[in-house]
Amino acid sequence: MKHEDEMKRAVKIEGRTDSPSDATAARAPSLVARGLKKRFGKRIVLAGVDLEVAPGLVTALLGENGQGKTTLMKLALGVLAPDGGTITVAGFDPLKQPRPLREQVGFVPAQPDAYGWMTVRDLFRFLEPQYPTWDRAYADALVQQLRIPEKTSFKAMSRGEGMKAMLAAALAPRPPLLLLDEPFAGLDPLVREEVLRGVIGELRGGERTVLLATHDLDVVARVADRVAILADGRIRAHGTLEEVLGGASTGEDAAGSAPAKLRDALESARRETREKRESREAEVAS
Repeated sequence: MKHEDEMKRAVKIEGRTDSPSDATAARAPSLVARGLKKRFGKRIVLAGVDLEVAPGLVTALLGENGQGKTTLMKLALGVLAPDGGTITVAGFDPLKQPRPLREQVGFVPAQPDAYGWMTVRDLFRFLEPQYPTWDRAYADALVQQLRIPEKTSFKAMSRGEGMKAMLAAALAPRPPLLLLDEPFAGLDPLVREEVLRGVIGELRGGERTVLLATHDLDVVARVADRVAILADGRIRAHGTLEEVLGGASTGEDAAGSAPAKLRDALESARRETREKRESREAEVAS
């Protein structure tokens, strides 16, 4: 059975204690990474990530599987400790200030993370007393909107149902920052579209900052205000969607071509890192 602290960390968050002033929070980036490094044994996953997540916008962290997107999320939550560099989230150090950090961040993991015997109502009852800003009416509305089965245990839910339940749990306290770790991966097309519509509906108005880790180019083109491309352990491109796409025009035609252009941008980042690696290897060999 999972430890209660792991459950809290993996499912959600909001409220505010020991927080920066509203004026400061309004100006400051929601997440700042400087020279962030992480390795597992001899494998370097993050080799010096520099990233600022602008408040009130949806930033897509785009990269192929295995490029370190989930590792960056875990560093942001304080689940992992960096091997170098720094990271602050909502003005807090994830390792030194975990409690106030948890009260500012909603997290949807790549896999539903709840006790298997729980229903979504059990999960809500478990979480509500821990978060003073929990909005019961909002949670109920999300259950209806996302069509989450209320009497089905997590172990009996489909992956799509479990992900929708985790999304509702992450949103119910109305956190100012939402971290989404590949929430659409592995969903069948109909469920994926339903979850995506739910996410889009909750992101309108710029009231919440979102960092979305994904390799789904269509999702990025539809929801992202800004895009950061993670490849070979570093951020290789970062800017508005138009900037990353090379000044693409707006409108229906641009929206339709965005996934293909993002694919080109990813391939360009891959090619650049491969060329640099080969150049370094050639210098060592000579």
